[in-house]
Amino acid sequence: MSVMDAMTVLKPAGNQSARGEALPKPSLIGLTREEMGQALREKGVPDKQIKMRVAQLWNWIYVRGVSDFDHMANISKDMRETLKAHFTIARPEIVEEQVSNDGTRKWLLRFPARGAGRPVEIEAVYIPEEGRGTLCISSQVGCTLTCSFCHTGTQRLVRNLTAEEILSQLLLARDRLGDFPDREAPQGTIMPAEGRKVSNIVMMGMGEPLYNFDSVKQALLIATDGDGLSLSKRRVTLSTSGVVPEIFRTGDEIGVMLAISLHAVRDDLRDILVPINKKYPLKELIDACRKYPGLSNARRITFEYVMLKDVNDSLEDAKGLIQLLKGVPAKINLIPFNPWPGTNYQCSDWAQIEKFADFINSAGYASPIRTPRGRDILAACGQLKSESERMRKTERLAFEAMMIANHGSDD
Repeated sequence: MSVMDAMTVLKPAGNQSARGEALPKPSLIGLTREEMGQALREKGVPDKQIKMRVAQLWNWIYVRGVSDFDHMANISKDMRETLKAHFTIARPEIVEEQVSNDGTRKWLLRFPARGAGRPVEIEAVYIPEEGRGTLCISSQVGCTLTCSFCHTGTQRLVRNLTAEEILSQLLLARDRLGDFPDREAPQGTIMPAEGRKVSNIVMMGMGEPLYNFDSVKQALLIATDGDGLSLSKRRVTLSTSGVVPEIFRTGDEIGVMLAISLHAVRDDLRDILVPINKKYPLKELIDACRKYPGLSNARRITFEYVMLKDVNDSLEDAKGLIQLLKGVPAKINLIPFNPWPGTNYQCSDWAQIEKFADFINSAGYASPIRTPRGRDILAACGQLKSESERMRKTERLAFEAMMIANHGSDD
């Protein structure tokens, strides 16, 4: 057999891999309108119908929240069969759903294999509060940043999530919470009494969003599209550990609120806590923040500061924080450290956290201390992790956790 003959034999036929395995159908979720139109065109939809079909699909997927083409009542049966044959709009698999006694929900989600890869798992968290419901979304499977206090950072990076996979976390949460028309939440679900069940989203789950900029951008632009999911950009917050070159682009091209995982006010300490600081030190990071598009007292940057006992919690650190942020419209979120197995850090004493907060408040900065949330399901900042290293439920109950809150505007 010649080389060319061998290549002919190995070439997959149809929607199959080289090994003859069926590949998953491409999803329409996460595509721009232009990409969706091109996908339909490639499957034989006439050009004169493209704009109409895209508008129909956009409404069904993002306004009505359907996950089955058969539920698209104003689309002909023949067209629905064509869509089913070539595409999917299915949600990811829920491997596990945990509900805290305070109403916080954590989902372990599984996405199918991509190409030669394997199925992957990520976590998303929903935090209900009076007047708002915040969904914490992951952008990567694992993380490359190895922040020394962060549990997620101990899981190696597997791959970036696609725009579809990022957006699907929001769609699934709205499904489960009855936040689409004609849907109901499970009995006993704790949610805001009025308005949207998912009113705010924060890119603070697994991974560094700005190391997956293009997919995050596409997903967030669809999430804030006025003809679909229609979330206000002031209710969307992207958190970065300090990928300086992408910070301006975030404001310019996405236009959402910005949060910085700061955690130290000296380069020598931040090099340890947040190692990306060795590449983009504090001066460069704060300069980038000062230039963030749209920055004002009404659109402040949130600086996240985890409170680590005898590490970064002294009044000298508080003074350094005020000096570092001088002139930057900012809110400083103080985060009591969330323990996880194997960590060498301890949470600052509560009295010390309050002294730290009082000093910052007296300097004119809002510095809320995050309320403990999801304490019994390991659902807090820096604690999300998947794969085989997930702890048994009995182990999780031993650890105190606290959840993301107070991000994005209430306007």
